[in-house]
Order: sequence, then structure tokens, then C-alpha cells
Amino acid sequence: MKQIFKVGLLVTLNFLLLTSLHSQTKQIQFLSGTDAAHTVQWDFFCTAGRNSGEWKKIQVPSCWEQQGFGNYNYGRDYKTNGKNFRFYDEKGMYKYQFKVPAAWKGKNIHLVFDGSMTDTEVKINGKSAGEIHKGAFYRFKYDISSLLNYDKPNTLEVTVSKMSSDASVNNAERLADYWVFGGIFRPVFLEATPKQYIDYVGIDAKHGGSFAMKVSAKGLTQNATIVTTITDANKKVVATVKTPLAKTADHVIVNSTVANSQSWTSETPNLYTATVVLQDAAGKKLYELSEKFGFRTIEVRRGQGIYINGTQVKFKGVNRHCFWPETARSLSKEQELADVLLLKEMNMNAVRCSHYPPDNYFLQLCDSLGIYVIDELAGWQKAYSTQAGAPLVKEMVLRDLNHPSIVFWSNGNEGGHNKELVDDYAQYDFSNRTVIHAHHRPGNAINGIDCNHYEDYYSTEKILNDSLIYMPTEMLHAQDDGGGGAAMEDFWNLHWRSQRSGGVFIWALVDEAVVRTDLNNVLDANGLNANDGILGPHREKEGSYYALREIFSPIQLKLPAQLPSTFNGSIELDNRFHFTNTKQCTFYWALVDFSKPFDRFDGYIVKQKGTITAPDIAATKQGTLQLQLPADYKNYDALIIVARDPYGKEIYKWTSEIKTKQLQLNGFVTVKNDEATVKETDTVYSITGGDVTIVLDKKSGNLVTTKNSSNDYVLSFNNGPVLVKGTASVVSSKTYKEGNNAVVEFMYSGDLHFVKWKMNASGWTTMEYEYAVTGDAPFTGISFNYPENYVISSRWLGKGPVRQWKNRMAGTPVNVWQNLYNNTHTGYSPVVYPEFKGYYGDVTWMELNTVEGKLYIASPDNGLFVRLFDFYALSAAAKPHPEIPVGNISFLDCIPPIGTKLATGLTTNTRVYGPMSELNHVSGSKKRTLYFYFGLPKTTDSKENYSRPAVDNVF
Repeated sequence: MKQIFKVGLLVTLNFLLLTSLHSQTKQIQFLSGTDAAHTVQWDFFCTAGRNSGEWKKIQVPSCWEQQGFGNYNYGRDYKTNGKNFRFYDEKGMYKYQFKVPAAWKGKNIHLVFDGSMTDTEVKINGKSAGEIHKGAFYRFKYDISSLLNYDKPNTLEVTVSKMSSDASVNNAERLADYWVFGGIFRPVFLEATPKQYIDYVGIDAKHGGSFAMKVSAKGLTQNATIVTTITDANKKVVATVKTPLAKTADHVIVNSTVANSQSWTSETPNLYTATVVLQDAAGKKLYELSEKFGFRTIEVRRGQGIYINGTQVKFKGVNRHCFWPETARSLSKEQELADVLLLKEMNMNAVRCSHYPPDNYFLQLCDSLGIYVIDELAGWQKAYSTQAGAPLVKEMVLRDLNHPSIVFWSNGNEGGHNKELVDDYAQYDFSNRTVIHAHHRPGNAINGIDCNHYEDYYSTEKILNDSLIYMPTEMLHAQDDGGGGAAMEDFWNLHWRSQRSGGVFIWALVDEAVVRTDLNNVLDANGLNANDGILGPHREKEGSYYALREIFSPIQLKLPAQLPSTFNGSIELDNRFHFTNTKQCTFYWALVDFSKPFDRFDGYIVKQKGTITAPDIAATKQGTLQLQLPADYKNYDALIIVARDPYGKEIYKWTSEIKTKQLQLNGFVTVKNDEATVKETDTVYSITGGDVTIVLDKKSGNLVTTKNSSNDYVLSFNNGPVLVKGTASVVSSKTYKEGNNAVVEFMYSGDLHFVKWKMNASGWTTMEYEYAVTGDAPFTGISFNYPENYVISSRWLGKGPVRQWKNRMAGTPVNVWQNLYNNTHTGYSPVVYPEFKGYYGDVTWMELNTVEGKLYIASPDNGLFVRLFDFYALSAAAKPHPEIPVGNISFLDCIPPIGTKLATGLTTNTRVYGPMSELNHVSGSKKRTLYFYFGLPKTTDSKENYSRPAVDNVF
């Protein structure tokens, strides 16, 4: 009996202790779910559109359109309806019952909304909680202490109006170029604090260890003391300071210094924790909170650049909306993390939170993983009024002020700047960050920074030579397959070398195609309006993702595409880190053999590998990486070099071919000594070698048909070669023997000089040709036809995995790749990446698998581009895409650049985006050899039994 009493007493004492501890900290009770993946069901009534007019259930947080209610609206819709915004208005009425602990009686209790679109009216137990909140993307709260029942359930009623009663709120948030939604889309929760508590702290921690903090206390009934304890990531106490606080003061400033502090940067995201305790005069703890922060100093040095911790930094950034196709503006924590990891994968160091503040969890991830952030007040191209905007600035800054990742406040976008609000930011931001204007018109520069949008390469040069810091907060609009990584190599090199550059921010991270719950869940990007991403709607990796990963790599290796025969192991290295010495990184080499056309895997197999001594090259400096390769390195297909950052994350992987393409074709393109034959009629030549017969038209010189007798394959590959640029007419033809090979040769007038078809008894057909084109051309080479709907897949040794443009070759290393046929149009269902159709460079061999059989193409020459079919490339009103060659399978020696939707003259004037975006300047003759096999080649070569290696683990 005594033992039971002791146990009961212990449990009671622990409960009292736990209650006491909780009473000294902020207690949280969620009424909704915590994110889009963890929701709570509330009662819901929608006033218009789908499922309206009756009470139903809805998941909270959510956008109600994605729950099957109301109507879909894209921001541009309002323009088509003039000023009648109310046409699009819907209201959502929410009800939810909840209980609060009896122990909360006597505390301050706030009801907190993290985001609600748009006007939000709140009642507790039938009584108003306060004024209607206007503004969708901000944390707002009500003191509901006096409205609560502590002995029975409480009823929460929320009415959310999709359109605001304040016209300036609609202008700033909803008259925009993105989907607009309705509903409580971020969490709702209760906060309980003691009557005497700390409302918030504002931290200003500088590089070098100086620490200052504004502590705002409420409800003090006596003089108090603030005890601040600073701990590092290992929970080691590095500083403690006591600061008196008079009961008549609403705040106090705490000052301290941390010796040997580790600074916060995107490369070194070192975080500390400040634990702040409010004590009464007797030393009793009244309240406690903890806040993470980082030591870092941000300076805008006018006419020089942006400096972090005394070092000039250039942002490699992108614009991001909070968006997921199924849940719209509501996101899960896993999706937030995925976006930050994708930024890091692309070697970006910055993000602009357009066009509104993001979820708080996203900022926490940027703090801990190292991403510089521009936090933005909404205002797409029109601004909040001062009356509407002032409380929203306060809400944004007070929620976000201690995130070390935030380097600037953006006071709206593209003309949506209320300059009367600029001074408001410093009222709440104790560290007094710089305020910028993300704008697209000259003359809106502020605080020494010009953020003008969508300048071309040459106007960018001019601006960078002017007096202001230039940091375009939108550039290279990535609509469809244009912009983004295309032309960025020229732009980034220009910004990297310019003193007054603050870096760049691309528009935009993802294609914002929403899953339409009213249209059988199809993806809808609102025509061309919302498919602006480097990534697809579900973060599929588009071509620009791969290009930017290489272009933004902080380690730049000048590794040639083909390793020279005189290679001595020395490779030039440009260290483009801002703070990291290359000796902190790790480097590896591997000698690899590519899989062969008949092997069972794609990619390569590592034959030998080793480490490379990391060179001592300071940040932003140049040097060399020295390899010690084995003596037999020339026996392998390619050299691969991998660089990893100080945390072990792969920065990039470079590939350089060692063997020539002719050597790599050994054992694939076979030769037999038996005799090939040729037959001639009045109209055609028929050449036969082994099982393969090709028929050539005498008049045009074109391939008519092909057949493989071993399996009765008839491949509809024909109607070529045709010059894609230039003219050609057959003037003569002849047939002859070249050893045992049968040859048909055509001579032409015009720009095509000759085409020589040569058949070997193995069935392999060689086509040699020469042409000459002079001038500026989007492409040069030859084309054939093949029915697109017959194609199943392709497999090739060449650049990949995505298609290329002349100004977007980066990020596509040579390897063996494979792709199933698809007809992806960015932003539309079905979305399959990589796209199948397009230009593919540096091809050694390609296998097209078709319903008629297999077609093999190869070349021993460098620089072959293969174009596959007509493809959706860049949509624009005047011209749907850059010019595409005649025919639909082309063998090219150069390919066109791609522009953006904002190029002057649309896709016809890509040259304004820099040297790589100019048309090809061609002159002189070009000779090339192609090998074809129509059907499945027979081979008696023994093949090594490769098993596909785990490529990610080979280093």
C-alpha cells in the first residue's frame, strides 16, 4: 500500500512539474492539420460554384477548389471581366468545435491563422474575435481569452471571402499571372502564454560574434530580468547575459559577444540558439522561449556589390511560388524540403519568395541548409494601399525577422510598390535589412540596387557598367522549353565577372499546372500562362535543371569533351565558391566503359577509380587540378571526374571521352569480306548486303525503302538525304565496287556536292556526303522521314538525358541514355520527362526501336546532332517555336538556339541573349560519314556480361 502511494505521489509530482514547465512556455494546440499531408476535417459551406449551397466536410488546411468546391480562377481572368471582380467572388464558411485545457484558464490565448485567402472573419462561440483580416499570405492572430469556454466545447466559425472588400488587396494579390484560390490554406492553432510573457524577440547577430537582441515583453507587473543563454549546434553554452527590464518598459536591448563564433552563409549554415528567460525580481522563471539564429552581416556597398560577412556574394537564384498541383498553395513539409534540396542540387544559393511570403517551415529549411532568401510582400503589378499594406508588413516581418537566410525584404513586384511602406520594415526588423523593389521598369531602383527584369545580354552589359548594383529579380523567363538554363551560361559569366552584379533570379522554379478537380484531374497550366518552370509541376527535371546544375557549379573544370592525346593530368579549375577553399572539397576520378548497343544496361561501368588530391585554391580564385591516371588510361572509353563539397554533397560530375568515336564503334559496326551486290533499273538502284536491301531513287538520290530479309522488316525510313538548308539537284549517278562493297554515288548541283552509299556484306550501310552552306543558319545538315507514331523508344551514346539547344548544351554529359517515346507539352497531361523529341548532340550511335523493327545510326565523326521529330519547343503568339528542319529525323552539324517568351521578335531574335544565342555562322564545306543498319544486326562478337553498376555509389 505504501508502495502504491509512493508511485501515485511521484506521478502527481511529475504532472505538476510538467504543468509548471509548460506554464512557462508558449503552448500550442492545432485546430487544423499541420500541413497539406496532415489535415483535420471541418464543416464547410461554399456559397457558389461546385458543391455549394449545403454544409459538407473539408480538409483544413487546403484550398477549397482542390477539395471540390467553388470555381477555378486564374489571376488574368479578372482582366477579361473588366472591373467586375465580384463576378469571381465566393465565400467559404467553416465551423469547427474544440476544447481547451482547463489549466489554460487565466492565460493569454491567441487564435492564429498562418494563411487564409483572402478576407477572413472569425467568431468564437458566436462572438466576433476581432476585425476582418484582409490579406492572404500572412500570419495573423486574435486574442480570444475572454471568449472561450473552459468547461465545455467551443465553436469556431470562420467566413473566408475569396475576393477582398479592399480593392487594393485584390489588385496586389489576385489580379496576377498565377492561379488564385480560396480557403484556409495554412495551419490554424491556439497559442497559450502566461499573463507576463515575451511577445517576440528580434535578433541582430553579426559576423565576428557581436549579438544584440530586442526583447518585447507584455503584461509585466513588476521589474524583471532577461536571462539570455546562447548555445551552438552541439548545445554547448557559448554566452550567458542578464539584462534588467523595468515593468514600465515595453522592450529591452540585450547585448553580448560570442568568441570564435561560426558565421552563417549559404556555404556554412551554422545556427545558434538563443534561449531567453523572463525572471521576476526573486529570480523565478515567468516565461521562456528559444529562437534559432545565425551570425552574419549583410552590406549593400553602393556602386560595389552585396557583401556577406565582408565578402562579395552573387546570388544564383530562382523565383518560387508555394505550389503543388494537387493541393495548390497548401504544401507538406516533405514538399517544402524537396524544393530546398532541388535548389541545392542545381547549385543555386538563393531564392526569391515570389510573390508573397512562404510557409515558415520553408524558411527554417533555408536557414539550416543554406539558401539566401528574398522575402516579399505581395503586390504583383499593383500595390496595397498604405492602410491595407501597413499591417501586412508588420505581420510578415514579425513572423520572419530572425531567419538568417533572409537577406532582403522585397516591397512588392513589378510596379506593385507602395513607397509609403518602405520605412515600415525597419520598425519591426531589429537587424534593419535592406528593402528592395522587384521591378520590371527602369527608375524603380532603391537603396542602391537595380532589380530591373528581363534585360537582354547587351543591355545587361550596359547596366552593369553603370553606377548601381544590378540584381535582376526576374530574368530568362522559362516558359515552355525556353529561357531558364538557355543562354544562362553567357549571362552568368557576365554577372560573375562584373563588379556591380548582385547575381540573378530566374523566372521560375516550377510549372504551375493545377490538378483540375472539375475536369477529371487533368493538369491545367491555363494555356501558356503558368508553364514557366525549370521543373515540371511535380518537380520533374526539365532541360534547364541539368544546364543550371553545371552552369552554377561552384567548381568549374575546363575538361574537354575529348581528352587530348597529349593529356598530362592537369585541368584548369575555377573556384566559384564565395567562402570555400577547394582543399575543403573532395575529388575523384574514374575510368569507364560505356555500355554497348546490345548490353543489358545503360550508362557506364567503372573499370578503375581513385581519389585526387584536392588543390589549395581560395574562393573565387583559379588554379589546377592534377590527376595521376594509370598508364593504360587510353584503353577506356571515358574519364569521369566528380567533385563533392565539404558536406559530401556531389557538386557536379564531368565526362571526357578518351577513345575516338571510331574506336568506340569497333565490334558494333561490323565488316564482312563477302560480296555485296547492286541492281539497277530505269528508276532505282537496289543495293544488298547480307540480309539488308536499300532502294535509292535515281532522279532524286533519295532513299526509297529498306528491307531486312531475315525477319521481313520493312523500315519506312526514307525520303532523304535532303538538305535542311540550301538547294540540291542530282546531276549524275554511278555504281561501282569498292573492294567487296557495292557503291552508288550521286553528284549534285547546288549546295550538296555528293552522296556516296556503300553497302557491306554485313548489312551495314555507309553514307558519306559533303555540302557547303555559307551565312547565318539555325541548322545545317540532312534529313530523312520516318513515321513518328511508329517509334517506341530511343537509346543512344551521346549527350543527354535531355534535349539540347545551341545555347543550352550544359548539363548534358556524354553517356548511354534511353528514353521511351512521349509527346510531352510542358504543363499539360500527360507529363513525361525527359521529353523524347528534340536535338541530341555528340551522338556516336543511336538505336530507334520501332513497330517495324530497329534502326541503328552511327558516326565516326565528332559533333553529330540527331534531331528527332517535330516538337513543342517554345510557344508564342507570332511564331509557335524556332524553325524546325524539313523531314523529321535529321543529322545535323549545328542546331538553333532557343529564346524566351520575352525576346524581341520572339524566337526569331535570340541573338539578343548573347554570343551562344546567335545563329550559327557557317562557311566552307562539311563532310560526314553515317552508318546505318536497318533491322537488328547479327553479331558474333563476345560481350562482357556487365551488370548495371550503382552509379551513385561508385565514388
